[in-house]
Amino acid sequence: MKTIQDYNFEGKKALIRVDFNVPLNDQMKVTDETRINAAIPTLKKILNDGGSCILMSHLGRPKNGSEDKFSLRHIIPNLGQKLGVPVKFADDCVGQSAKDKALALQPGEVLLLENVRFYKEETVGNEAFAQKLASLGDIYVNDAFGTAHRAHASTTVAAKSFEDKCCGFVMKAELENAQKVLEKADKPFTAIMGGAKISDKIMIIEQLLDKVDHLIIGGGMSYTFFKAMGGQIGNSLVEEDKLDLAKTLISKAKEKGVDLQLPKDSIVADNFSNDANTQTSDNYTIPAGFMGLDIGPESREVFSKIIENSKTILWNGPMGVFEMSNFAQGTNTIAQAVVKATENRGFSLIGGGDSAAAVNNLGYGDKVSYVSTGGGALLEYMEGKVLPGVAALEE
Repeated sequence: MKTIQDYNFEGKKALIRVDFNVPLNDQMKVTDETRINAAIPTLKKILNDGGSCILMSHLGRPKNGSEDKFSLRHIIPNLGQKLGVPVKFADDCVGQSAKDKALALQPGEVLLLENVRFYKEETVGNEAFAQKLASLGDIYVNDAFGTAHRAHASTTVAAKSFEDKCCGFVMKAELENAQKVLEKADKPFTAIMGGAKISDKIMIIEQLLDKVDHLIIGGGMSYTFFKAMGGQIGNSLVEEDKLDLAKTLISKAKEKGVDLQLPKDSIVADNFSNDANTQTSDNYTIPAGFMGLDIGPESREVFSKIIENSKTILWNGPMGVFEMSNFAQGTNTIAQAVVKATENRGFSLIGGGDSAAAVNNLGYGDKVSYVSTGGGALLEYMEGKVLPGVAALEE
């Protein structure tokens, strides 16, 4: 697969799939610039070469065509400020306005197309729609790792129309860092899996059991394990149909010599609310009417020691309902332990999604080795699946 460094973009119009699916508040202001920041080096390389940039992205999940709350025009101030050049905008991604503005684009200029998901043809990978997008540029660049697991028109199908195609710096770094964890991990290797459901992480957990020394499991999914082992979990989240699976994973970890760590205690609450009554409980005996919403102090201490002594760390998923301040301590403590391990010359990969948000919100983004921009894509890549967006660049 060719990378952006294999090309000189002088006089070229680069059609670039970026991932500008960023959060907006009620005033339509960007609240997290991580994905915009990540794309800037790729765009500046093209502009500095004397090329021009035509940017494609999605934002949110619009259901009924064009909707202002999902318009990419809202990110123009942020993007223009980061690039240091004015950003032109086409109020469509195909059609005459997009064609005219792309045709008129001069070297050193940037054109942002409107949200590609305003067309249902995008998500079904429609060939004709992809060809319309492809007609706008001379060379195709995919820098949207976060959508590389989707065989959509802009992420995969459009690449077929180009002889010259390559990945940008984000895509390159994502793949290199994932491969480092999967193939060249220094020991001890610790994986931290959090979040709500075992079903979301089953495939990557099974892959990791062949690679890791320690597997730490926290978040809502841990209560399914405790119920499977005969514990009383109160009103905690549980996947009743995954109890046998939880037992199987425990057995597999033992067979493979993996140290599977489940949280010994939780901060439990009598309501799913930041203002709920709380107490600390052993995870085998959570009182009736209470639910586990964060890992407890003993778990935080045990997990932190393991992480701090690790040389490779993969973290995907929070330890609790970290969006509520009273249940964020577990996730915060894990983040601090990952930072310490990194300072001790460990390698840490934060696996996108909520984990990335937590690390960035705490100001630790530059204190870990790499923060992935793609949660789902990273998981699928680590599960051993072929990512359509990557495969399209290799054809």
